Amino acid sequence: MWQIAVQPISLRCQEVHVWRAALDVEPAALRTFEDSLSEEEQARAARFHSVLHAHHFKAGRGILRALLARYIGVPARHLRFSTNTHGKPSLLLTPGMADLRFNVSHSHGMALFAFALGREVGVDVEKVRPAGNEDRLAERFFSPREVAALRALPAGAQTEGFFHCWTRKEAYVKARGEGLSINLASFYVPLAAGELTALSISSNDDPEAARWSLRELAPGNGYVGAVASEGTDWSLHLWQWT
Repeated sequence: MWQIAVQPISLRCQEVHVWRAALDVEPAALRTFEDSLSEEEQARAARFHSVLHAHHFKAGRGILRALLARYIGVPARHLRFSTNTHGKPSLLLTPGMADLRFNVSHSHGMALFAFALGREVGVDVEKVRPAGNEDRLAERFFSPREVAALRALPAGAQTEGFFHCWTRKEAYVKARGEGLSINLASFYVPLAAGELTALSISSNDDPEAARWSLRELAPGNGYVGAVASEGTDWSLHLWQWT
């Protein structure tokens, strides 16, 4: 269940926290978020052709900053970020600051924010929508084992099954932070839906895959999601941004 935080929240080393937030926010909240953004973030927002997409970007970055500030006690507008060679963002840590890792995903007005201490984390959310070419996409990006599992599902369940598989694979790749250097078809994730406590990752070519695990997320009606992190010893806590 997605809980509303009614008191200060502490993040422990063997926990992963995922926050859910709607990106359609009131004008007053949007102005507050805008005030916390860096000049570079404001410039990025200005480059959107769609006003809605610009607002969603500002809200997403503003909520991320507010949550990071909540965890580490630094004002949101003072936070600075860097990216690795594959584009994964991280906090620029200063002496005494907790080693807080994060990842963000959004789809059609829904955003998920994942946080962990001292371990990498990745999250993905997608709105389930028939695209008409799921089978071709699966052939291109899924492992043969995943393609077979997808085709074994009833016809009416294959679209949602495709997105379950996609979000799990994306969450893992984002957690690894190695971008397109990881071939999506080179590893296997379980396809079954349901509130599973842990999902394993396997690969014939990469022994690193076994070091990571997944949890399924249920972000809301019409959405699916997943979160991945290092190890199998972490517990998942779900929070609702208000």
